Parts: sequence; structure tokens; C-alpha cells
Amino acid sequence: MRNKLLRVLNICFLAMAFSSQVCVAGEDLVDTAQDKNGDVVPYILNYKNLSPHYVLILFPGGMGIVNPRMENGKLVYSAKSNFLLRAREFIVDDEFATVTTNSTQLEERIQAIIDDLKRRFAAAQIYLVGTSNGTFDTIKLAEYLSDKIAGEIHTSSLNGISSLDAKKYRNRHLVVHHRRDGCRVTNFGAAEASHERYGTDLIAMDGGISVGDPCEAFAYHGYNGIEKETVEAIKKWIRQGS
Repeated sequence: MRNKLLRVLNICFLAMAFSSQVCVAGEDLVDTAQDKNGDVVPYILNYKNLSPHYVLILFPGGMGIVNPRMENGKLVYSAKSNFLLRAREFIVDDEFATVTTNSTQLEERIQAIIDDLKRRFAAAQIYLVGTSNGTFDTIKLAEYLSDKIAGEIHTSSLNGISSLDAKKYRNRHLVVHHRRDGCRVTNFGAAEASHERYGTDLIAMDGGISVGDPCEAFAYHGYNGIEKETVEAIKKWIRQGS
């Protein structure tokens, strides 16, 4: 596939039930990232400033599948109700841009995106952010990425976060969790244990509303109703490390 940048400006999409309409200032489908085998690793770039200070690579939860593509001249992708995808409107500003792609633990795929971003935004700090099932991959990639990006942020983490000793890595790590997360595989106690055992930075959120399955995006698990507050806390932590 030839290298190209497909630009879609002022894209608005209607997320799934219980969400409001979200508008993204600049939204590009990018296919310039290629792994060592020459396979394209597509991603969605959301931005306001073409020279951001920080770029956050987003790994959604659930099946972790975004599959961005163009259909009939329109950008189409999945997982729009996921917390991280909903929260992009609060992340993207003059300092921050986001990259949305399929969650993966394959080193060659994440490296392809990192290489592409470093060519595009040479001065930007890169962070990997996962939520829920997406943290399975952020945890798996932690050692590999230790000296390759500025840090990782694990939100609504799987219980395995309790045994992640992030202090042995060269980059920064943050755990973000809702105190009332009711999902049995993402207990707040596991996030708290990571902080207490290893000193990993922890942001504990509260408030919002919980609707439906406690493991889904519109429960406390997905920071429903406090997306902006959660994002602002994360962005503050990132800026403090600069």
C-alpha cells in the first residue's frame, strides 16, 4: 500500500448509547507506519496543533479492535464508546495529540507506530495509555518500551497490575482507577496494591455514574460522567514529569 495521509477535518461522531455527541478538531487516518515485514499498521491521529508536546497512543479495552479504514470517503472505526476514545475530546489540545490503534502486545507493531511518530513529531514525548483489557498489553509491553517512550498509563487495569514492578523500568508509569470499579477482573484493590508494593504513582478517581454491566464503558469502570476530570488528572501527571 502506498504511503499516504488521509485527512478528515472537523469529524463529528455520535457515540453509542448514554454518550453525547463528540467533535474532534483534526482527525487523520495514517498508514505510514510499517512493521519490519512491511505490513502497514494504521492509526487515527487526533490533533489540534501539528507540533504537540505529547502524543498519547491509546489502547482501548474490550476486544481492543479499532480497525480504522476509509469507506465511501468516510473514516470508519470501532470502539467509539470506549472510555479512551470518548475522552479524546478532553485530551487533544495545543499540547496533546492522540493516536488510536488496535491494542496489541506485538513489539513490531508498537515499534512501527513509535518510529512513525518520531519522524512526524520529533520533539514530542510519547506515552502509551491502555484501559481495561488494553492494560493486558501495556503490562506485557512494559519491559520492551522501558527505554523507548516517556511512559505508560494503565487505567482501569486488570488485576495483574498488582504484580507490576514499574520502578524497574527506565520510564514513568501511572495507574489510574475508579475507587468504585465493580468489575471483578479490575479490582481497585489491585491498583492500590501496585502503589503500595512498588511505589507506582496512583490516581484514584471517584464520582460519576454507573450504568449497566460493571465491566463496561458506561459504568464506574469507564469513568462515566467524570471523563474530563480523569483526563485532566492524567495530563497534570504527564506535565509534571516534563
